[in-house]
Formats: sequence, structure tokens, C-alpha cells
Amino acid sequence: MMRRVWAEAFGTFWLVFGGCGAAVLAAGVPDVGIGYLGVALAFGLTVLTMVYAVGGISGGHFNPAVSLGLAVAGRFAYKDLAPYWAAQVVGGALGAAVLFAIASGKPDFVAGGFASNGYDALSPGGYSMIAVLVAEIVLTGFFVLIILGATSKLAPAGFAGIAIGLGLTLIHLIGIPVSNTSVNPARSIAAALFAETGALGQVWLFIVAPLIGAALGGLLWKALLERD
Repeated sequence: MMRRVWAEAFGTFWLVFGGCGAAVLAAGVPDVGIGYLGVALAFGLTVLTMVYAVGGISGGHFNPAVSLGLAVAGRFAYKDLAPYWAAQVVGGALGAAVLFAIASGKPDFVAGGFASNGYDALSPGGYSMIAVLVAEIVLTGFFVLIILGATSKLAPAGFAGIAIGLGLTLIHLIGIPVSNTSVNPARSIAAALFAETGALGQVWLFIVAPLIGAALGGLLWKALLERD
């Protein structure tokens, strides 16, 4: 179990450091900033690379919602949820801490939102709480369906990481304007800890909605799609 927990911590560290790092360090650079597309690709690439690096050890969840969705679908033991969640939250927080240490080394650094998630005034597009809630539930549900399908026995072997990474990229392309895209409570908690906005007060939604969406995704897979 300890090897699996370490793998989840490293993977979630990389997801937060790489994905949020792209948003904080590179997205807004004048003339050469990577924008929404670059940030979406960064999040997808973090998952893709870690699935192949440590996914063979822990299953490559890097996300408390994914762990729950897999448990609901019968692909993961409920008894292992607590250590996985702890590793994911701690790993994500450490990733955000290292990112903050780097970003704050720039003379004119202002943490601002620090790639955190939000609704209403903290939504990039000003979307309402209900709109963000629906988006996070639906996007997380489909993310879990992608993972379950890509890792099923009926899927082509060896390509799961690519499908999952590209799936997360697409999810971010849809969700960044709405909520800055969470679909991952560990990622949301990590960024909110260092944000200078009211993100920490809104982080509850980005814990609850992804967990609901993931559970629904697991239920739908088990009831309607599972064949293996």
C-alpha cells in the first residue's frame, strides 16, 4: 500500500505543479502566453505522463473523485479510499507550495487567483454557482466514463494514458471559461490554499460536485456500459 500511496502523491503533485504552473507562470505572459489551450494541454499532459510513469503502481488516479468513481464502478476497493484521498490532497498541496515558492520569486508577483476555481465573481466567465455546479458534475462524470472505458478489457491495450490525457485536455477546454476547471478536489484545495481571492470559501463546490459527478459516472458505467 505504501508504494501505491507514494505513487498517488507524486502523480497529484505533478498534476497540480504542471497544470496550475502552466496557468500561473505561462498563460498570461505578454505576446507569448499559452492561453487556455496551453493550460488545457498542460493538465492533459500531466495526467498522460504520470499514468505511464506510476500508473502501473497505483492505478494512476491522482484525483479523489476518480478514486470514488472507480470504487462505485467496482474497480477499486472502498477501504483504500481514505489513504488515496490523503495522498492526493497532500501531494497536490505540496505541488502548489513548490509552485508558489517559484512564482513568488518574481519581483512583481501577485498570487491573485493562483489558478484556483470559482463561481460568480471568481468564475473566469462570470458563470453562476448553478452553472458551475452542473458543469463540474457533468465533466467529472464523463471523465470517469473515459477512464473506465479506456482501461476496460475491451479497449486497445497500452493506449489508456493517451485517451485519459486527451480527455482531460478536452474537459479543460470546455471548463476553463466556466470554473477554471476542477473535476478534481485535490487540485482545487491545493490552489485555493495560496489564492488571494475568496477561492477557499468556494472550494466546497469543487469538492462536492466532482464527487457527485464521479459517483454518477461510476454508476452509469456499471449499469449501462460495463461488459467485461
